[in-house]
Amino acid sequence: MDPRGAARATTHSSPRSQRRAPGKQSSLAFLCFTAPLQSSTSDNIWSSKLADYYYGCNKPSSNYSAPPYATNGFLLIQASGGLNQQRIGITDAVVVARILNATLVVPSLDHTSFWKDNSNFSDIFDIDWFIATLAQDVRIVKELPTRLKNPISLRVPRKSTPHYYQKSVLPTLVRKNAVRLTKFDYRLANNLSTDLQKLRCRVNYDALQFTGPIEGMGRTLVQRMKSMSGGRFIALHLRYEPDMLAFSGCYYGGGDREVRELASIRKRWKNLRVRSPERERRNGKCPLTPMEVGLMLRALGFSNETYLYVASGDIYGGESTLAPLRALFPHFFTKESLASDKEMEQFSRYSSRMAAIDYIVCNQSDVFVTNNNGNMARILAGHRRYAGHKRTIRPNAKKLGSFFGLRQEMGWEQFAAKLRSLQKGFMGDPMERSSRRDIFENPRVCICDKTHEVEERGEWMGDEEDELFNIDEVLLEHEPDE
Repeated sequence: MDPRGAARATTHSSPRSQRRAPGKQSSLAFLCFTAPLQSSTSDNIWSSKLADYYYGCNKPSSNYSAPPYATNGFLLIQASGGLNQQRIGITDAVVVARILNATLVVPSLDHTSFWKDNSNFSDIFDIDWFIATLAQDVRIVKELPTRLKNPISLRVPRKSTPHYYQKSVLPTLVRKNAVRLTKFDYRLANNLSTDLQKLRCRVNYDALQFTGPIEGMGRTLVQRMKSMSGGRFIALHLRYEPDMLAFSGCYYGGGDREVRELASIRKRWKNLRVRSPERERRNGKCPLTPMEVGLMLRALGFSNETYLYVASGDIYGGESTLAPLRALFPHFFTKESLASDKEMEQFSRYSSRMAAIDYIVCNQSDVFVTNNNGNMARILAGHRRYAGHKRTIRPNAKKLGSFFGLRQEMGWEQFAAKLRSLQKGFMGDPMERSSRRDIFENPRVCICDKTHEVEERGEWMGDEEDELFNIDEVLLEHEPDE
C-alpha cells in the first residue's frame, strides 16, 4: 500500500476505555483507508461557480459626510489580545470615533496578554496609509497632544450600542477633552447602521495594510507556494495547539499522558467547568485532529499532489501528530520551511508579525481551510467573502465529530461520498445559510451582486450552523466587567 495514499483512521473513545500515549495507536483501533492518489472531483472544488457574481463594495451612502474640522476631543484605545483580536478592536475604534465625532489617536496594542508581544501599531500596520485612507471618515493623529498628559480612563461594557457611547462616553469626552477606553475588545455592538458597517469594512479591508517588510515576506511565501504547486494551493489554519485542546475539554486519543497534560493546562482558567469529552465531540466543539482534516480534504477531492501551507503554532504531540497529515499531503509547508532563518529573523521574535505573515498567505491562498472558530478564522472567512467568495472550507464539526467515529465501518468510497454530503453548506459558497450575523465573519452588507448591483441577499442554503467556541476570547483571561 502506498503510504502517500493511506492514513490510519483512529477512533476517539473515552480516555477510560482507551489509554494511549500521544502518537501511539492501538492495532485494534484503526482501519487503513486507501485514498485515491488523484482527485476524481472537478475543478469546482477549488472555487464556487457562483463566486464571480459577487464583489466587495463599501462606499458610503449619499448622506454620509466627511468629519468636521472641530471634534469633541481625543479618543485613545487600548486594543487587547493577539493580532486578529486587536484588528477587531482597531476597526471598532474607528467607528466609535465616528460615532463620538472624536479625533482618534492611533490605537495602542496589548503588550501584556497571553501572546506577550511588544510590537506597536507602526511595527505591524502601515500607519500613514491607515490615516490617509480614513481621512474622509475620522480625524486620526499619531500621538496625543502634550498638553493632555493624563486622559481619563473608562471601560465600556461588551457590545455597547452607539446610543450608549453617546450617552455615557460623549459627555466625559467633551468635558475632559480626552478619553482612553481600556481593554477595547468586542466593545461595540455587531448590529449598526449600514454606513457604520461599511465603515468597518473600509477599515478592515482597505485601511489596515501590513507594513512593507511583513507584506513583502507574505507575498514572497505566496509566490513560492504558487511556483512550486504550478499555480494553486491550500492554506490550513490547523489550530491544534495545547491551549486549544485543553480549553475544548475534548479527548483526542492520547491516553493518561494527554489527560494529565491537558488537565494541567486547564488550570489556567479558574472558572472553566469540567466537560464531557463525548458530549463536546457530539456537539461539534472539538477541533478535528490533523489526520481527520487530511481525510476530510482527500474525501472532498483534493489529491496527494495538492500543495498544503499550514499556519499553526506548536502542535500538541509534535511531528507524530502531524505524520498522518503529511502522509496524505506530502507537499506540506509552513512559513518556517519556506523561508530561511535569515529571512525570518526580523519577524520570528514577535508573535503578531508571524501571525500577520500567516494571515497574508492564508488570505491569498486558492482554498482556505479552518479547523476552529477563533478570530483569525472568522476574520479571514469574512475577508475572503469580501474578496469574491474565495473558497473557504470549515468542517461541519457537529456532524463530522460523530461521523469519524463510524469510519471503521465503511470503505473509502462510501466514506468519501458520505463526507461530501455532510460538508454541503460548509464550503464557502456565496449562498450558504448561516445563523451568524457577525460583520467580521459575514460582511454581507459590504458584498454586492454584479448582476443586480444590490447588497447580497437571497434564500440561504446549506446545513445548520455549527457552534465552535472562540478560544481567542478566553485566552486573554479578561478581568470581569461591571
